[in-house]
Amino acid sequence: MTTKPLIFITNDDSYLAKGFRHMVALASEFGRVVAIAPDRVQSGMSQAITINQPLFMRKVEESADVTIYAFSGTPVDCAKIAFDHIFVNEKVDLVLSGINHGSNAAINVMYSGTMGAAIEGSFYGVPSIGLSLDDHDADADFEGAVEYGRRIISAVLAAADRLPRPLCLNVNVPRCAASDIQGIRLCRQTRGFWREEFYHREDPHGRDYFWLTGGFNNAEPEAEDSDEWALAHRYVAVVPVQVDMTDYKMLRSLDGVIK
Repeated sequence: MTTKPLIFITNDDSYLAKGFRHMVALASEFGRVVAIAPDRVQSGMSQAITINQPLFMRKVEESADVTIYAFSGTPVDCAKIAFDHIFVNEKVDLVLSGINHGSNAAINVMYSGTMGAAIEGSFYGVPSIGLSLDDHDADADFEGAVEYGRRIISAVLAAADRLPRPLCLNVNVPRCAASDIQGIRLCRQTRGFWREEFYHREDPHGRDYFWLTGGFNNAEPEAEDSDEWALAHRYVAVVPVQVDMTDYKMLRSLDGVIK
């Protein structure tokens, strides 16, 4: 008898998010699912962890092959409690994070709670995929994300034994009908940055408050090997990511400068 793969799922939009429910349904096609997701929206949390307050977890759903917990921590907290508490005697075959409402391409990967959790999963030696749809609308169409997510999950599970570790993929799906997606492109992260703006307002009690907004500045919009170019041309962008942030070119340049 073949044992079903064990798949762990989390996200940063909370266990109530539409994209999360699509991810659970998709993953259940491949194996047994255990999901631990934040009990509230935790977007933009990156690799944040909770160290100054207790965390609370409750089971919100259970069936033969799907168990879902709501957790009061960050996305990375969800991954940590999964591996260090829930799965201590089990082997996890795949980590999935998402499906996120909104792109995590380019510099967004640095801020994303979705990708923070996926990266954390890869620390445990488990192939990890962060899946995001470039659409923030509440009624976003996830058909394309599900269809191409299915292809990528299938490919990673099939090749898992021969792929190096750590393995973490940042997958972003364009905002368009599934039938209009042009295919999958392996890419690199686009160079660019956010130019933030803060809206300054005053609340009814006379207190100042600020609301963060802004826009993304693409430093290389014509770079056909980048994830932003792929999304703009209706391709699914797949970027393998790593946590080594060493600037090796600068390291060589600094040789002899700093002694």
